[in-house]
Amino acid sequence: MEFRYLPMTDSDKSAMLKKIGINSTEELFSDIPEKVRLKQPLNLKAPIDEHELTKELTNLAQKNISVKSHTSFLGAGVYDHYIPSIVDHIISRSEFYTAYTPYQPEISQGELQAIFEFQTMICELTSMDVANSSMYDGGTALAEATNLSVAQTKKQKVIVSKTIHPESLEVIKSYAKGQDFEIVEIEEQDGVTDIEALANELDENTASVVVQYPNFFGQIEPLQEIKQLLEQQPKSMFIVSSNPLALGYLTPPGEFGADIVVGDTQVFGIPSQFGGPHCGYFATTKKLMRKVPGRLVGQTLDEEGRRGFVLTLQAREQHIRRDKATSNICSNQALNALASSVAMTALGKQGMKKMAWLSMQKAYYLKSKFEEVGIPVVFQGPLFNELVIDMNQSIREVNEKLLTKGFIGGFDLEQMNTGMYGKMLVAVTEIRTKHEIDTFVKEVGEIHG
Repeated sequence: MEFRYLPMTDSDKSAMLKKIGINSTEELFSDIPEKVRLKQPLNLKAPIDEHELTKELTNLAQKNISVKSHTSFLGAGVYDHYIPSIVDHIISRSEFYTAYTPYQPEISQGELQAIFEFQTMICELTSMDVANSSMYDGGTALAEATNLSVAQTKKQKVIVSKTIHPESLEVIKSYAKGQDFEIVEIEEQDGVTDIEALANELDENTASVVVQYPNFFGQIEPLQEIKQLLEQQPKSMFIVSSNPLALGYLTPPGEFGADIVVGDTQVFGIPSQFGGPHCGYFATTKKLMRKVPGRLVGQTLDEEGRRGFVLTLQAREQHIRRDKATSNICSNQALNALASSVAMTALGKQGMKKMAWLSMQKAYYLKSKFEEVGIPVVFQGPLFNELVIDMNQSIREVNEKLLTKGFIGGFDLEQMNTGMYGKMLVAVTEIRTKHEIDTFVKEVGEIHG
């Protein structure tokens, strides 16, 4: 048999046309004006059997360059981390793999408990009171946080550090158009938020201040200083976007008094997979619990006193009056949240801390090796697992040369800012070996000249 799925036969077609009371396909489309109809066949290749199609698609896929074929030093929001083998085993089980929204708790306890555990671990990492059951990605979660701050404070100005991920900034701007609030951008100084500029912009009209920790350049933002500034405007909210892996080692934003902490759990159990899908998290204080976008899973007891889990506090327009809704987020990333939960569980607290520590130490080792061969490291402040180097030449051309050497190079910062020509954002994770780092530096050094 050539086809796994049987195509429609002529008799099938005739039976369907007869059922709806017409005689031909042309008659079916008679309401569409003749002048807008396609007059020739679609420009498609002739159909082939399943074996040949699989072979062709495999050959096409093998043309891709991936972290399986090359050693990656590319980060900028998507990272190549260790994923415990148990992750794929668990999320491939049919009861999780095919599950959607667990509206019926009596048959969804496994899914609900998995989401509940995800929320619990996010709260522990961030030192926040409440976390939702995931969002689409980190950028969406951050934009939702700005929305919440505007609605909660009834103020219309959101101050955003330009050291956050540039794509997240664009998502915030898109949300701001719909909600009609003002975005004020604060420039960076030495790779972190310009504190003086932030102080000058902060006033009684400020709904929130948004920073990233570690920031887009890999630098550690001074959250304590920023929080002290915000104490002058106690009604303004403090929003922190954070890599959750970094929180396995760094002081969590909750301990600095953050009101909302968001981010992306791609670093736990989710492959880079050419950019998505991801899993955003959203954590906040108990005070804001009823304003959290998306959905939460709560723990309860059934009528026989047994522990159980249910969806609770859903504040989207599908469940409550539209004028009371806090978000139109209509789903979540339950399967990816499960992957992150399994990964975090498999690693354990000490494993996560070691994973973060190794990433940071290897980044500092890479920094020292770049400096040894005379490649300038642009920012000198404390960093996590990313740093910026100055190649003083086209990064696109540098990366093309690195590909021939078996490396996926760093992110070309000129793509986001034309003033950063020749600057490359390089990422290191715990799975990069000393040999890989040394060889990468050697190849980059030869290109640098």
